[in-house]
Amino acid sequence: MGRGRVQMKRIENPVHRQVTFCKRRAGLLKKAKELSVLCDAEIGVVIFSAHGKLYELATKWTMQELIERYGKYTGGPPADEPMVEPMQDAKKEIEMLKQEIEILQKGPRYMFGGGCEYMSLNELLVLEKHLEIWINHIRSTKMDIMFQEIQMLRNKEGIMTAANKCLHETIEENISYTDFTTMTTNIMHPLTIANNIF
Repeated sequence: MGRGRVQMKRIENPVHRQVTFCKRRAGLLKKAKELSVLCDAEIGVVIFSAHGKLYELATKWTMQELIERYGKYTGGPPADEPMVEPMQDAKKEIEMLKQEIEILQKGPRYMFGGGCEYMSLNELLVLEKHLEIWINHIRSTKMDIMFQEIQMLRNKEGIMTAANKCLHETIEENISYTDFTTMTTNIMHPLTIANNIF
């Protein structure tokens, strides 16, 4: 029986998503190596995970040499020439971060009606993107906590099951060693209760 077709959409469960990412990333890199060996091709693969971790593969050349070669082929600037001066790049990044901070501060006021009358479509799209990222982080953290709690409960269940089994064995041993027919006492127990109690 063949495997069913996988539906091409984002996997909601973060654990399943991470497992799928690891398996498919390994398969992709393996296929790239095989293609390089079989066909004598020069291949460069760059993968960034959802958490920003970098995975790369460069066959025959280093990744830097492949990027330089790609730049020459496409007519882009050489890799050793800076595209933008570092100061201008830093200023542009600072300006973008300031705008993003302003939007993020404006967002809660807009949502809760606290003095912010208008947000542009671009500002709303940026806010939506950040809300989705936060929701994903919250869901991921929640799932981690739930898995930890489930594991703790399973551990407790195992301990309690072992303790219960031990108690049952102790009770069975005590019952088998006790002979109730030979037990006698010298204390008299009246069968009637004195009337003055009631």
